Amino acid sequence: MPLTPTDTIVGPAARGGVGAGAFNVVQLEHAEAIVSGAEAAQRPVILQISENTVRYHGALAPIGLAALAIARASRVPVAVHLDHARSTELVHEAVRLGFTSVMFDASGLPYEKNLTATRKVADHCRAHGVWVEAELGEIGGKDGAHTPGVRTDPREARDFVAATGVDALAVAVGSSHAMTTQDAVLDFALITRLRDAVGVPLVLHGSSGVADAGLARAVEAGMTKVNISTRLNKEFTRAARACLEAHPETVDPRTYVGPARDAVAGEVAHLLAVLHGESA
Repeated sequence: MPLTPTDTIVGPAARGGVGAGAFNVVQLEHAEAIVSGAEAAQRPVILQISENTVRYHGALAPIGLAALAIARASRVPVAVHLDHARSTELVHEAVRLGFTSVMFDASGLPYEKNLTATRKVADHCRAHGVWVEAELGEIGGKDGAHTPGVRTDPREARDFVAATGVDALAVAVGSSHAMTTQDAVLDFALITRLRDAVGVPLVLHGSSGVADAGLARAVEAGMTKVNISTRLNKEFTRAARACLEAHPETVDPRTYVGPARDAVAGEVAHLLAVLHGESA
């Protein structure tokens, strides 16, 4: 069955000094590919569904229930996570559907309003046994605008975690969402300072913009949960495009979506190895 990240995935990863891979689901084939890659690597994994993806599908339930079903059938531990939710109503729906963790993103608000809104969500989720991630220091890139200068302050992070009671904290350390090149420059010293300041696992967003060696080093410095989306989408699109170019007469989506799904599974297996220090 879908699992809570605290006890089965993120917690053990933090204690073991390895990374927990969290990969975004855009459609059914993404969820299938991510779990297939995790099974090949024999590593646990987190399936993430963002508010943007919910908007694309028109509702959370269809893609969310599909991801939960795939998680239940997996041969490795799989958690299903709501990513970058700005709507408290969407958080409540995810909890009702059976998601075991959520990321509530109020990072665009002033600090005190972020704290108040996040604490309210954390209280609701805790009452239902659901794990909560928050963000402090807007990471940027969700609308295509990278914000490489933003950094999370360790003392502010310590106080924020204590006041909200969240289970994990996404921090701004140099990465940015939606990057298609792997040239983000992470502040590894800041990662270590943040790890030492807060008592919960740290989360790296925008990890598609970080090369393998940088991901491995980020985990060594203190990152635990590592979110990856754009990198998988690039692999999916590359494989689908190659198939269509080779077979322009094809009309059955399965003939190009299948290879694209396989490409994503291979990338997931590779990235899980990187995050566990096996390859970089």
